[in-house]
Amino acid sequence: MEIGKVPPETLNRIVLNPINHFAVKREDVFLRPKTGEDCSAVTFGEELCVLSADPITGTEQDMGYIAVHINCNDIVSSGAEPIGILLTILLPEGSSEDVLSDIMAGAYEAAKEIGIEILGGHTEVTAVVNKPVISAAVIGRTDKNNFIATGGAKVGQDVIMTKWAGLEGTVILAKEYENILSEKIEPHLLEKAKSMRGFLSVIKESKIAKQMGATALHDVTEGGILGAVWEVAECSNTGILIDLDKIPVKEETKAICQAGNISPYALISSGSMIITAFEGEKLVDALKEKGIESAIIGTITQKEKQIIKDSCVLPLNQPKSDALYAVQFE
Repeated sequence: MEIGKVPPETLNRIVLNPINHFAVKREDVFLRPKTGEDCSAVTFGEELCVLSADPITGTEQDMGYIAVHINCNDIVSSGAEPIGILLTILLPEGSSEDVLSDIMAGAYEAAKEIGIEILGGHTEVTAVVNKPVISAAVIGRTDKNNFIATGGAKVGQDVIMTKWAGLEGTVILAKEYENILSEKIEPHLLEKAKSMRGFLSVIKESKIAKQMGATALHDVTEGGILGAVWEVAECSNTGILIDLDKIPVKEETKAICQAGNISPYALISSGSMIITAFEGEKLVDALKEKGIESAIIGTITQKEKQIIKDSCVLPLNQPKSDALYAVQFE
């Protein structure tokens, strides 16, 4: 298998299908695993406990900060409020205390911004990793009426995207490859790319989208925008039609992607959210009033997953490894 997410067909065959056909089926499990769904949920009376887990493996910069934000993004994308997070931190042999200190400083910063507690976890130095790895699990809460699944898209709805393609990937590449990029792109673009760190949360747009009647929310992570819209359609058992020309891409992202020979549409984009809703223009206007950029980039259709590129309608294929892992600077 290639680096990155396990392909959907393999994930379903080896992981998800066996899980969902397991002999034990508890009545208090509200939402079970499914391709594209980032959360599971368990009932506690009329309330739901919503859970999600994600690692950070694609960068060594801002690991603690990013880990907290992207995991909480999954929770709020289900309509829930994040309560706390557990962090498992694995450090390679010989790591200095400064590495752990930097990770925790970033985690504390992000947790304070969101308003959650760090509930615990595990820290370990081990020879089985050659660079720091963080795996996080978040716990959130909501009631059954406010829960929103990734698989809630409905035929005829607009597909709205907040912020910009490749958001998180732009930040990662700008920091991981700062020395190389400083010789390949304009200095002001590199600084703007690093400053996109402040846009990694989707909490504000999730609240607005829920109030405006959105039926599906999905945080854009590995696989980028095209991976996220494919997952929404797959999870919802619908088709989707996306116009590439309508996907917002920042100038600094374009410059970095061009230098690294990758596509911004397939670059990890935490901080951007895919939303499906009827009357998408009203939602775009509501987001704009709160200072959040967004755009209608397509529509939910009956069956086919497609993109419009250069006025041609083409198949939208299953997501592959994130563009982050394909960077090649000439």
